[in-house]
Amino acid sequence: MFRQLLRNVKDRFRLFLLSERGRRARALHDRSRRQPDRIDPSLRFVSGFRHAYFESEARGLELLKEWLSPEQFAQYDAKCYFEVTGCHSGKRYRICHGTSMNIYELDGAGRPRVGLCFVPKGYLVSGDVMLAQKIALETDERRALTVANRFFSCFDYSSSA
Repeated sequence: MFRQLLRNVKDRFRLFLLSERGRRARALHDRSRRQPDRIDPSLRFVSGFRHAYFESEARGLELLKEWLSPEQFAQYDAKCYFEVTGCHSGKRYRICHGTSMNIYELDGAGRPRVGLCFVPKGYLVSGDVMLAQKIALETDERRALTVANRFFSCFDYSSSA
């Protein structure tokens, strides 16, 4: 009788722990999806990390804005993307704010045709990644396209104007 009671208590306690852990994991997952660039969850609990991360992000965006032409800066400021012209083919590319899967090759009408993904090695904030992508396309387009992964662009053409 006592063994059965103890087993029931253990089972209930185990279910309680599993459900509590499940709730915590779900909450952590939901919070990470709302945060920019999905910071590694283990780093969120390091003191001062969040402040340093957002400070680095701001510095990266400031550096990017210094390298943008006035037209690109106005476009980025208004729409969170800017367009560059490839140095070899003359094709237009749209670089959206982000660190991956954020480049689109544009057709003649300025609509996204195909998506491209290439990033520098290491962990960099979004401003630094977008600056590296801009420089790569404007100075060595062929090499950038050889390492780029292509993906289908399911872009809403009605809102891309």
